[in-house]
Amino acid sequence: MNAPDDLDRRLVIATQAGLPLVPRPYDLLAEQLGVSAAEVKARLAAMLEGGRIRRIGAVPNHYAIGYTANGMSVWDVDDAHIQALGEAIGRLDFVTHCYERPRRLPDWPYNLFAMVHAGDRATVLARVDEIAALLGPACRGHDVLFSTEILKKTGLRIGGDG
Repeated sequence: MNAPDDLDRRLVIATQAGLPLVPRPYDLLAEQLGVSAAEVKARLAAMLEGGRIRRIGAVPNHYAIGYTANGMSVWDVDDAHIQALGEAIGRLDFVTHCYERPRRLPDWPYNLFAMVHAGDRATVLARVDEIAALLGPACRGHDVLFSTEILKKTGLRIGGDG
């Protein structure tokens, strides 16, 4: 993997707090960086493909948009089926992210995590029941951890002065 050049570094600095909230964010970035929007898109795509950045996506404030019950459902599922089960859960429209994590036995048997958002806890729990039905006998147990506060969601920050 090649080291990032000056334009890549400036692009990361320009976007690390988020894309501009305008109708054409890549055009605005291009103007700020003195390149074309096509170049901005190509550079971001190359950084994604090369693993320098992991994703480009929205990070909503779930409370502000009405999802005040936020539950991380944790599941103890058969390792032989975790990838297929995780993909199936990740496709559910009420799951915002789903991923595998190692168990920490004997205290933490869970290896599959799925975040469920809703307007109230009863709806979250009903949706967790839907996940349980989908997992079927491959699931040996689960729990739901409800959020109690909003945490700052940011990645690594790099300085802009060299």
